Amino acid sequence: MRRLFTPPRPSYGQKLFLLATVPLILAVAAITVLVATQSRQLAEREIRTLEQRLIEAKKAELKNYMSIARTAFINIYGRAAPDDEQAKVAVTQILASMLYGQDGYFFVFDYEGTNLVSPRQTYLIGKNWTGLEDINGTKITDELIRIARQGGGYHTYDWPKPSTSETARMVTYVVGLQDWRWAIGTGIFIDDVLETVAASRAEVQTRVRRTSQYILAIAVGALLMVFMSGLVINIRERRLADVKLKALTQRVFDAQEEERGRVARELHDGISQLLVGVRYALDSAKRRFAKGDDQAGETLDRGISHLSSAIQEVRRISRDLRPGVLDDLGLGPALKTLTDEFARRTGIETTFNTVVFRNRLDNDAKNALYRIAQEALTNVERHSGATEVDVDLRGHIGGATLRITDNGTGIPQDSPRHPQTGLGLRNMQERVEQLDGTLRIFSSRSGTVIVAEVPLSHILPPEEASPDKRKASA
Repeated sequence: MRRLFTPPRPSYGQKLFLLATVPLILAVAAITVLVATQSRQLAEREIRTLEQRLIEAKKAELKNYMSIARTAFINIYGRAAPDDEQAKVAVTQILASMLYGQDGYFFVFDYEGTNLVSPRQTYLIGKNWTGLEDINGTKITDELIRIARQGGGYHTYDWPKPSTSETARMVTYVVGLQDWRWAIGTGIFIDDVLETVAASRAEVQTRVRRTSQYILAIAVGALLMVFMSGLVINIRERRLADVKLKALTQRVFDAQEEERGRVARELHDGISQLLVGVRYALDSAKRRFAKGDDQAGETLDRGISHLSSAIQEVRRISRDLRPGVLDDLGLGPALKTLTDEFARRTGIETTFNTVVFRNRLDNDAKNALYRIAQEALTNVERHSGATEVDVDLRGHIGGATLRITDNGTGIPQDSPRHPQTGLGLRNMQERVEQLDGTLRIFSSRSGTVIVAEVPLSHILPPEEASPDKRKASA
């Protein structure tokens, strides 16, 4: 089945933007969750502490009310016998009259569960409420009696408010009159406390939500800054790349024109003149043969000699453009031929040293190193004024190194051949960079050293070399 849709692949700029933004987004999300969780936990602890303090204050208030009530009836209870009904009635009347606040009152249950006092909810009086539970299933009467038997304590449950008949949470404090088998208590509703706690929780949620919004706004601002910075950098880099591309294109054109000019000069100054000489010799021989001159053969020999020189010149130009020995025998023999020809042509003493490679260079590395050597020798011939040149080619565990040394005048800072401005040296640099290698240039008044290194990745293993070339040099 043919694939109809290919998902788009992100560009380098998009990958860079994702690389910068994804960790930022994840970090912001983690910070947001951490801040929200920690804030909620801290606020919840504070709210629980506040709730406990408010409830403890309510309980202390209940205890004070109970102390006031005991003070009101303690003399009657202290002088009465367990079966003194008159004293019991007097105490119930005192408790029934002690009302406080909107919903505050005292209640009395005997240990059998019968209500004796309930001034704000009189429908409870005289009835047995054993087994009474609130809407949540919390036992009320039985638990109050149990606490009273043990001497007193607190109990919390839901109970209808006398003022509104709405069910609300109530905290009661109950004590026992053991001689009369009574459970006397009073209660206070804590719905205001719960409302305060709920309001605090809502405020915390609002603060946490607002903090998350602030963090989100900061994150969005940071993302926008990253995006804008990336956009500015991308535009700047593209402009610089365009400038460099234009400069490189211009250098390529200049190099092409220079090479064309060099070939044109060599054709004009060498081959063209040789061919003119051949033609002249042939025309002269033709005329002398027509006249029967005995020197016609000598003229023809001169023409043949000129023709041989022209053939040699064509071969030299062809070798300079692309030496066949580089493809047939490798880099070592090609450099040897180049240095020998350089020494013969210029008269500069040139030495070439190499060690036969266990591995051989790939085509890209051979071409680059050969062109670097060719460019370096051209610069030596034209500009250095050197009398000695040494070319050294070595293979090692890190790759291959070409070292070219001369004893010339060096490269001045303001020279057109300086690495920052010279076209030839920039071409060397770009050739080496294409191979992920390095080019180092050391120049002084006593000479110049050019060191080009290519990494091991450009040396082929032995098994990839053909058997008939195993013994050849790089």
